[in-house]
Amino acid sequence: MTPVYFKEKNMKPITALLLSIAILFSIHSIGQDKKTEPSTKPSEKKYEMKQYFFVMLSRGENLSHDSATAARIMEGHMSNMQKLNEMGKLIVAGPFGDRGDWRGIFILDVKTKEEAEELVKADPAVAAGRLKYEIHPWWTAKNCVFK
Repeated sequence: MTPVYFKEKNMKPITALLLSIAILFSIHSIGQDKKTEPSTKPSEKKYEMKQYFFVMLSRGENLSHDSATAARIMEGHMSNMQKLNEMGKLIVAGPFGDRGDWRGIFILDVKTKEEAEELVKADPAVAAGRLKYEIHPWWTAKNCVFK
């Protein structure tokens, strides 16, 4: 499945979403620095950036499955996320609370966009066409993600 790109009118909301996530991770990172390095002076801290991959999941084009099939696909989707989390690849995941076209996000800790795409394509909901995706490299302070 080819990644989907949002129309120009939706770019402002996605920018706001990405900015909000970055701010949350930055705030979390500040708190983590204080916990893990209490004796280090702020001027001595080394700030390192790390690349992750932000995956926007949106409503797919194949929603024609009967309810039993859709439930099995969702069960597979949830199992896949659990497996990726246990592998240390899926750092953050979650659905949106409204019924819009944006369905949820993943933040993946992988080396390349190709690896991220391989993992996303293996998701049962993506493979069945119930979800489509868009992948972006995303940078934040190293070790500031929620685990």
